[in-house]
Amino acid sequence: MPDQEQDIWIWDLMRQTLTRLTFDAAGDLYPVWTPDGRRLAFSSGRAGVNNLYWQAADGTGVVDRLTESPHQQFPYAFTRDGTRLVLREDGPGTGNNLAVLPLEGERRLAPLVDTTFNERNAELSPDGRWLTYDSNESGREEIYVRPFPDVDGGRWQVSTGGGTRPLWAPSGRELFYLTLDGALMGVSVERIDGTSGFTAGAPTKLVEGRYFSGGGGVGGRTYDVSPDGRRFLMVKEGDGGADSAASPTIVIVQHWAEELKRLVPRN
Repeated sequence: MPDQEQDIWIWDLMRQTLTRLTFDAAGDLYPVWTPDGRRLAFSSGRAGVNNLYWQAADGTGVVDRLTESPHQQFPYAFTRDGTRLVLREDGPGTGNNLAVLPLEGERRLAPLVDTTFNERNAELSPDGRWLTYDSNESGREEIYVRPFPDVDGGRWQVSTGGGTRPLWAPSGRELFYLTLDGALMGVSVERIDGTSGFTAGAPTKLVEGRYFSGGGGVGGRTYDVSPDGRRFLMVKEGDGGADSAASPTIVIVQHWAEELKRLVPRN
């Protein structure tokens, strides 16, 4: 979570403690955990343009710079083995594009989804076979899925009425995303195999849009799902009262599956 100076802090859910991780005067944004939980990659403007850095999650050691580019960059997702990092690079005249950075050997950036449209908020499926992201190629932001790393092997639209900030369920059998007005949607993944491609069900509303979503698709994802897939971590908006200028609070949404069954009974 960031503070007013856009530093990165770590909230320990078990111990209920908050620890500051970064201390640079420049903004530090888009923190992403490595798969082993030992490091955090993030975007920082400490050397001018926002490039990628990482450091140990316990605050020890030094901050290492991962990239040197004249273009803004923001990290999104590590591969399961932690050897590659999917990121966004904002190229001149080409909008926001997705690329992948190898973390072993020569760190040479390779294009992933590079079009004249904006591709943002990329996430890799738990098995590492699928890439989801949002794009405005249709005229508004929608959620898409492609195979990974062969992203040219197919493309499927998941959302039906606009969507941003997708997230895989830990099981890999469901996708979540936010609608353009901030509601949280769920889409079941009905079939994933090597011959039939990717098939998803119809989107279902899980949580009304009364939580902080960041606005548009430019900012990073503002919610998460627990490892068991049964709870969401979300940021509650202010109520517009005297304390509305205060920082948003973190809210854990529990038993959402039971509520969904009540609202949408099975036939």
